[in-house]
Amino acid sequence: MQIHRIEHMKIRDVWPHEAHDFTTWLEQNIDVLNDDLAFGIDPDSIRREAAAGALSVDLVGENENGESVIIENQLGRSDHDHLGKVLTYTAAFEADIAIWIVGDPRPEHVKAVAWLNDSSQLTAYLFKIQAIKIGDSPAAPLLTLIVGPSESAKEIASSKQEKSNRETARGRFNNALLEHAGTRTTLHSGRSGTTGSFINGRSGQPGINLVYGVTQHGTSVYLWIERGKDWAAWNDSVYQHLLALKDEIEADFGETLTWDAKESNRSRKLISSLDLGGWVDDEAWPAVIEATVEKMIKLDAVVRTRLQEAVKAADATKAQYD
Repeated sequence: MQIHRIEHMKIRDVWPHEAHDFTTWLEQNIDVLNDDLAFGIDPDSIRREAAAGALSVDLVGENENGESVIIENQLGRSDHDHLGKVLTYTAAFEADIAIWIVGDPRPEHVKAVAWLNDSSQLTAYLFKIQAIKIGDSPAAPLLTLIVGPSESAKEIASSKQEKSNRETARGRFNNALLEHAGTRTTLHSGRSGTTGSFINGRSGQPGINLVYGVTQHGTSVYLWIERGKDWAAWNDSVYQHLLALKDEIEADFGETLTWDAKESNRSRKLISSLDLGGWVDDEAWPAVIEATVEKMIKLDAVVRTRLQEAVKAADATKAQYD
């Protein structure tokens, strides 16, 4: 059996023109690059020679997570001009990922790309491109990763993506919650969608909100007393007035509430928690949202009149000392 050795070919013999030949080939064979990446670039998203001011980036597209990717090709030895282009295109397209493919990477540019990964939010790759063949076989590309994101950078990127996914899912849940709530009550009318864990609503009293709390596996409704920096004593006065009515409030509400008055926090809260599910399970959303909105309406009905009396008493007490 005859075994042939790998032969290295001159890059320009395979791709004579950087833009017309190599960039066109890479656009049509992006899977070759995807094999060496921690993500896949969507072939349908790729644009060639997209304008960035007076310059044009070789390739721009998106990966499977919707992140923007720019690719700059240089078949010769890496130079400062192309490094500058990589940075320019990254800024112009607000890219999350930059890929620089060169024929011969200089040590100083290897260090520069490594520094970008360690010192910025950009995910940067430096590849060396070679052309090889075995015996009489056609020429084939050989891409070698010279520099990529460090393990810590990968973990940060993964964490950012997980956070983005959480916020997207929670935002969809919050929108559905507000939409249903709007058909039952005006407490949260005018509130736009939010990706946060809390959704504020009006209680009818300044500095006091009726709040939805949303987690992966549960929801809560709050009466949240927090008027501001110089109102800690007032917050507590309102809370203590309600606490004195604890038994009758809970009897009317139909369950025990969590009464939160931590000394380390100037805010005061009354909380009812549900364990029917949170934003993770789409199929449970209708039942979870219905039950959560029902709890909010009930909490408002139970505390509204009592809250007016509590605020009036707290205002009178504060006036004595002002």
